[in-house]
Amino acid sequence: MDDYLRSDAPVVEALDRAWDRSRLSLRTRLDRLRSRIFLLVQCAVSAGVAWWLATDVFDHRSPFFAPVVAVVCLGMSYGQRLRRVFEVAVGVAVGVFTADVFVHVAGSGPWQISAVVLVSMGIATLLDGSAVIVTQSAVQGIVIAALVASPGQAFGRWTDALIGGAIALVAATVVPQAPLRRPRVAAAEAVRKIGELLRRAAASARDDDVEGAAEVLASARGTESLLRDLRSAADEGLSVITSSPFKRHHRAGVRKMVDLVEPLDRAMRSTRVLVRRVTVAVGRGEALPPGYEALLLELAEATDIIGRALSENASPEIGRPALLAVATATGSVPRTSSLATETVLAQVRSTIVDLLQVTGLDVDQAIAALPPESPRGP
Repeated sequence: MDDYLRSDAPVVEALDRAWDRSRLSLRTRLDRLRSRIFLLVQCAVSAGVAWWLATDVFDHRSPFFAPVVAVVCLGMSYGQRLRRVFEVAVGVAVGVFTADVFVHVAGSGPWQISAVVLVSMGIATLLDGSAVIVTQSAVQGIVIAALVASPGQAFGRWTDALIGGAIALVAATVVPQAPLRRPRVAAAEAVRKIGELLRRAAASARDDDVEGAAEVLASARGTESLLRDLRSAADEGLSVITSSPFKRHHRAGVRKMVDLVEPLDRAMRSTRVLVRRVTVAVGRGEALPPGYEALLLELAEATDIIGRALSENASPEIGRPALLAVATATGSVPRTSSLATETVLAQVRSTIVDLLQVTGLDVDQAIAALPPESPRGP
């Protein structure tokens, strides 16, 4: 029986892992749906309004392009919305108008479609040159040239495209609070990750845990997605306050989060290097000198203060006194002749400099906050 259970153990473990992944995948999908529900509803409502406006107000029959242009213009992100609305609307309008004129004069067919694409893309290039405008003009021109309008409808499709673009332009100014909160949430998550990595690195050094140190290093190397999310959230928040007149009063708060992107990026990269230095020291069996583990833990606690401040919509400056205390402590810890442990201390000090910049100091002020290092031991 034991042999039977042992032989099935890998299968059971694989099934357990698959089940865990499926639950995580479902949770991720549901989170993605919740985060985009406003965009989905906004696109749906805009499409309906565009159709209603074209049919009931402008008396167009089957205004296909009005809802299509509205949805394509809005898209599935808040970033660069006004520019996207402009580019798509202009591209579609150029393509539809050019194709309508050409089909009205020369009819529809293979050479007409080629001519429509060439002329549409040429006009779009002269107007702006953006890849989106040029491509949209060609695509919509093809659709128009292939779908010949009934008598009296030709130029109505061009106005349908303008109607859809106008609806999208109005809808683009209406955004929820979520895109404005995302930069702060992403920044807090990145800071919390730094604290977690520091704490785990200290534990692996304390226990001489080579495998644990390697796991921390692997986790540190996987933080690039957090930085991408932070940059994306900052760009999106900046785009929202630029495009929506109803959110201009949030400009200062969003701008502060945008200004955190670069120092946080450097702090995360410094932390990765620090974790790698600790992993090398542990892997070589070189115990960190007394006080180094405490330095890492104190730095993690100071980082946690910054993370909590960001989560609570407070200034990260709250964490500066704790960081300055850790900076002072780096000047009194014992030093050795071991290159592996010396680089750990140097990287701790470098990480402190980057985190001090997160709290609002400039690079010169942050460097000046570090005391001279103690003399190196034998």
